[in-house]
Amino acid sequence: MNRRVYLDHNASTPVHPEVVAEMLPYFSDVYGNPSSVHGFGRDARAAVDAARDRVAAFLRVRPEELVFTSGGTESDNFGVKGLALARGSGHVITSRVEHHAVLRSAQALEAQGFTVTYLPVDQYGMVDPDDVRRALRPDTIAISIMHANSEVGTIQPVRAIGALARDAGVPFHVDAVQTFGKVEVDVHAMNIDALSFSSHKIYGPKGIAGLYIRRGTKMVSIQHGGEHERRRRAGTENVPGIVGLGKAVEIRARDMKAEAERVSALRDRMWEGIRARVPDVRLNGHPTERLPGTANVCYRNVESESIVLGLDLKGIAVSAGSACTAGSVEPSHVLVAMGVPLDWAMGAVRSSLGRSTTTEDVDFVVASVTEVVSRIRQAMPVGAA
Repeated sequence: MNRRVYLDHNASTPVHPEVVAEMLPYFSDVYGNPSSVHGFGRDARAAVDAARDRVAAFLRVRPEELVFTSGGTESDNFGVKGLALARGSGHVITSRVEHHAVLRSAQALEAQGFTVTYLPVDQYGMVDPDDVRRALRPDTIAISIMHANSEVGTIQPVRAIGALARDAGVPFHVDAVQTFGKVEVDVHAMNIDALSFSSHKIYGPKGIAGLYIRRGTKMVSIQHGGEHERRRRAGTENVPGIVGLGKAVEIRARDMKAEAERVSALRDRMWEGIRARVPDVRLNGHPTERLPGTANVCYRNVESESIVLGLDLKGIAVSAGSACTAGSVEPSHVLVAMGVPLDWAMGAVRSSLGRSTTTEDVDFVVASVTEVVSRIRQAMPVGAA
């Protein structure tokens, strides 16, 4: 049996043992509906409130400014559509490298008569704040720019964009699913009005996430029913998931800085090892403004799926791009927007490191990548490269 190395933490993370332990009673002993007024319901409500307080303290916001959702996709839909629909009509600004949850929300708004500007990015996948400024119009009603890209790891100049949004009086949504709990997120300094975040990217459970909505921000609900979440998101709360998210956030507050430094060093070690041993490779994304554990590498004239499958046979889990578009034969929309040539873009492989990643893992991956890519290239028809 090969050793197993998991380098797909941007797609999902293993639930932290402390999170599992915190959640267990809420699957059995504490099972009341948090909207019920009896003791069983009050016990569940107390757990939800305590978790909300933990997340609010981490973000340095008011607990009542948080809405729990079913995942980052719902949070992004709520953030983009909720801001736009609350204003009835108008112009929305986003970028070409957003997660599909934002891009397809924007497309849905276009189908309802809104206009959308999709901003370009530079060779590193970064939005130019001047492009945001130039795109602003009198009828601009919302801006949605991600904090960091899940595929290439580029961290966007959110603070500068937030300042432009604030000066223009335009509400600003940020998809922070990939940065929440990994790098500093300051909704006040960044002038963020709505922020999407998720649990399963930070060693919490799947099926639970959230949206920060700054007090006073006009927002329309996109899920209707009961009076839950201050009438902003109907549906019985996922109590075990919320408890798990709260615990995961508490752990991130404790471990985030040290882990960011550690995985950054391992990421750099991996890239330097690959670059020294494998010809025709390039690192995608910004050289410095990037997620700590993300390395997106293109292998010229080699299909990424072949590399992913070859590494999988060795027990190594990496991604051919965003997990949400796995299986697609088209190049990543992010790499296309960055202007990466097709012969490079089709060979993009993302490795995303995490708390369990070791130096030995990284060295094993470097050796395995070297072997797998060499074997694939040797098997290619003469002249194919």
